[in-house]
Amino acid sequence: MAHQQYLEAIDDYSQAPDKSAVIWNKMGMAYHHLFAVDEARRDYLRALQLRPDYPEALNNLGAIYYARKNYGKALKYYQKALQHNPQSAPIYSNLGTAYFARGKVNEGIEAYRKAFAIDPHVFESGSALLVNESLPAHERAEQDSASPNSSPSLARISRPSNTSARRSTKASPTARRSSMDQTLASLRATPEFSQLMAEQKTASRH
Repeated sequence: MAHQQYLEAIDDYSQAPDKSAVIWNKMGMAYHHLFAVDEARRDYLRALQLRPDYPEALNNLGAIYYARKNYGKALKYYQKALQHNPQSAPIYSNLGTAYFARGKVNEGIEAYRKAFAIDPHVFESGSALLVNESLPAHERAEQDSASPNSSPSLARISRPSNTSARRSTKASPTARRSSMDQTLASLRATPEFSQLMAEQKTASRH
C-alpha cells in the first residue's frame, strides 16, 4: 500500500487466514485507490460487520457515497465516524467537503475550522487507514498556479463510481480536473472561506 502497489496489496491481504476489521478496511482502501468503489464498499461493510464503531471504515464508506454524489449519506457516515473519533482532522475535513458539495457553506467552514484546530497540516497529511477527500499534493499545486486566489484546501476530485479494479491508478490529470466539483471550486471566492484561510495563516505564524 505504501508504494501504491494496490493490486499486490489486495493479493497479500486476501491471503490473511483470519481477516480483522483493519485488514478489510485496508483492502477496501486498495480497491478505492483503484477506483473500484463497489469492491471498496463491500470490504468497508465487512470491516464494520466485525467492528461497527470503527471510525476509519465509517469515514471511508462516507467517501464512497461522496464519490457517488450522495452527499447526504456521506455526511451521515462522516458524522458517525466523528462520534467514535472526535479528534480526527481528516474526518472533519471530509465532513466539510461534503457540506460544501451540498451548498452548506457555513457548516463546511466550521468543519474545516475544527480540522485545522486539530491539525494545521490536515490537507497535506495522509493516513494508512482512511480516505481523505482533499486533492493530491501535485494537483493542488497545479490548481494554485492556475488561480492566484485559489486555496489548496478546497480542491476536490470526484472519483468515477463504476470502474474495473484493474484500471490504472494513474488517471489523466486533465480528465481528473475536468471532473472537479464546480460547487467547491466556486467556494474559493466566498468571504467566509477567505476569512478562514486568513485565520489559518495567522495561526500558523505563531
